[in-house]
Amino acid sequence: MDSGRGQRLYWKQSKLHTGIQVNESTAIRMSGEKLSAHLSEHGVTPTAQRLKIATVLFCKPQHLSAEQILAAVNREHPVVSKATVYNTLKLLTAKGLVREVIVDPARVFYDPTTGSHHHFYNADTGELMDIEPEQVRFAQLPQLPPGTRQDGVDVIVRLRGDNKA
Repeated sequence: MDSGRGQRLYWKQSKLHTGIQVNESTAIRMSGEKLSAHLSEHGVTPTAQRLKIATVLFCKPQHLSAEQILAAVNREHPVVSKATVYNTLKLLTAKGLVREVIVDPARVFYDPTTGSHHHFYNADTGELMDIEPEQVRFAQLPQLPPGTRQDGVDVIVRLRGDNKA
């Protein structure tokens, strides 16, 4: 939807397609100007190309690969290079604005929902879907190696069709 000042970004207090409640800290409806300010607040210079990439990433709850983002930003007029997309994704990840979800070495998604949650990955369709953090429980984690600290736990449940058609 166009607010008159730029495309509205993020989704506010909505349920994702798998039921995760997106909270205010990670999902705020923004106009293009607010997105520019949001990037600046996180130490990202809001260039025209970065804003195009951020618009694609934050327009709705989704998981996109770098190639999908490149295709989306260049759909009407090719103006953003592949290197710029990869460099911007690396920067947005380093600044904590998106999560990098590596489902295998050749398949990486970028997730604008940065709060704690896990994923289903459908190997047949290539779709990545969110799992509410409360739906995954651990009885015990292994003892950490000396000199390390836990930085997070990411679960990816890989799926395939059951072929019972």
